[in-house]
Amino acid sequence: MTSLPITELNARAREIFRLVVEGYLTSGQAVGSKTLAGSAPLNLSPASIRSVLHELEGLGLLAAPHTSAGRLPTEQGLRLFVDGMMQVAEPTLEERAAIESRLAQPGPIEAALTATSTLLSELSAAAGVVMVPRREPRLAQLQLVPLGPGQALAVLVGIDGIIENRVVAVPSDLPLSALEQASNYISSHLGGRTLAQAVQAIRAEISGGRSALDSASRDLVERGLAVWSEDAANRPVLIVRGASNLLDESALGDLERVRQLLDDLENKQSVADLLSAAREAEATRIFIGSENRLFALSGSSVIASPYRDREGRVVGVVGVIGPTRLNYARLVPMIDFTAQSLGKLIG
Repeated sequence: MTSLPITELNARAREIFRLVVEGYLTSGQAVGSKTLAGSAPLNLSPASIRSVLHELEGLGLLAAPHTSAGRLPTEQGLRLFVDGMMQVAEPTLEERAAIESRLAQPGPIEAALTATSTLLSELSAAAGVVMVPRREPRLAQLQLVPLGPGQALAVLVGIDGIIENRVVAVPSDLPLSALEQASNYISSHLGGRTLAQAVQAIRAEISGGRSALDSASRDLVERGLAVWSEDAANRPVLIVRGASNLLDESALGDLERVRQLLDDLENKQSVADLLSAAREAEATRIFIGSENRLFALSGSSVIASPYRDREGRVVGVVGVIGPTRLNYARLVPMIDFTAQSLGKLIG
């Protein structure tokens, strides 16, 4: 990342640098001196423009992919542009309406998160990502229902009415009374607590010898708690949609980079770890290329914004992942608006 302030460049160099970056972000291609010479604001000869391009290249802001080609911005140049020159464009009325309409669809919060990821992918022509908030629902009861020899169904009911179930392995000769006793015992400790709080209270009683459970029922309690604790720990923390958008025509000449990016996206936990860095930000953050280790090889960019619940607590992150030629000026305010809209749905 460069420490060079944009004010260090004279007006002519700033204008040429801006045109190169904006041309690259629009087309994904290097911008040549002949193209720049035709720009009305410049009124410079190709030779004069080439001299400035060479100067900007020497500063590490531009690079020439081939000897006879034009120039494109380096990661250092993109960072300078984003921090010092970019003028953001607020989401259009149509984009705002599309975001609000998609999020207004009825259904569980997980459906809204998936819809958000899909929508961002469609609007950005990149991969949309949403980091799922780690929910701690308040619980009402847990019922263990016999299914057959060696199996029982653990049914978890939340105070908000949500019902989930998991299959639990149990001893094949287990009496029904043990299932009933374990269910009643667990449910009596759940009322209004989160799973973590209930687990802590129940295990403290059992380990302290304060429970009236027999050994079979104690084993069932441990099994019931274990299946839900493990499920919560392994629950997906990231929703990615639209990775296929990365395989557009401009990617045909750089398939290895795209392959690397798709491999990176498969490692959802690593992507989630990266997005966690945006949780502490007050607004949208931009990671360009090697500024993050995960996408250093694929040379990709991430634009991410935290979203908050109604009490103002950061509960997740929303954003897009794509090539470094993302339209930052358009996407930054759009992702910020999406984060605000999504936050209104989180209780």
